[in-house]
Amino acid sequence: MSHCNCNSSFDSFFSGHHFIFHVTAEQAGCRLDHFLVRAVPEASRSLLTESVRGGLITVDSLQKKSSYCLKAGECIAGSLFVAPAMDLLPEQIPFEILFEDSFLLVLSKPPGLVVHPGSGNQTGTLVNGLLYHCQTIGGVGDDVVRPGIVHRLDKDTSGLMVVAKEERTHRKLVDAFKARMVGKQYLALVHGVPAPKAGRIVASIGRHPVHRQKMAVREDGRYAATNWQVLQEFSPGFSLVRLQIETGRTHQIRVHMASIGHPVAGDIVYGGGRGKRKFPRQLLHSAHLCFVHPVTGEDLVFSAPLWPDFSLIVDQLTDETKQAGQDLL
Repeated sequence: MSHCNCNSSFDSFFSGHHFIFHVTAEQAGCRLDHFLVRAVPEASRSLLTESVRGGLITVDSLQKKSSYCLKAGECIAGSLFVAPAMDLLPEQIPFEILFEDSFLLVLSKPPGLVVHPGSGNQTGTLVNGLLYHCQTIGGVGDDVVRPGIVHRLDKDTSGLMVVAKEERTHRKLVDAFKARMVGKQYLALVHGVPAPKAGRIVASIGRHPVHRQKMAVREDGRYAATNWQVLQEFSPGFSLVRLQIETGRTHQIRVHMASIGHPVAGDIVYGGGRGKRKFPRQLLHSAHLCFVHPVTGEDLVFSAPLWPDFSLIVDQLTDETKQAGQDLL
């Protein structure tokens, strides 16, 4: 296993995206990618890897793999991959900001708001609103259409999100999510009442073999784990459930709950649109978020109440359940 002295200094020239590093005796034996992560902390691991793979970074003028083991005296030179510019239009999009400093912000996303531009959604997204609120977000992260975005919520899912306002914060937050160091809890209205009233789903998730826009439980998918607890039962055949996800796979809660026969109400993609009762959207809400501030080290904890449309439906179901109980007397 290669070793790189993290505390050794870098004999270097760095200007903008262009740099030259000379490997010292202490740094000999370090992998190229590990060396670059320490030498260029402003860049993410994925950006550095892409730059090496594309031949933008060389060792003694030769292209090497990211796993190449460095030798003393070698010269590492090159530049970082720069994605082609994309015109993203700043727009005044309403969303509630719960916390903001120079490094990040935490917001509550309204339902119906797409997070970032994509096919069919070039404008009117959360990213457009973020650019209007803070223009410097435009250069944060490796993806030109997702500046500042650390994690995503589906269009019809409401609630808490954290957004990075500068590059190093973005990288540290992405790493924290990957390392499962971020606490995430959701509230969902689901069909039926799960039994038992609390449990854990461990089922790998991957792309649906036929419907490529959907995800599915698959043996060859990526590991995913979801914990649930029933908070309230409603006589019309629904329940309010609190969910804590240990992983962050695409559509994870929606797929997992559907897999045990209790799809999220209003989720027409995964079976939650069944029955006579219709809902305006999938009733899923990011209610709780906690993490360590990547710069200050402060423990940050946030909660967001149910969105008004979701809350109204819960109130209606509560009234119907009470009425059903009175009718039985």
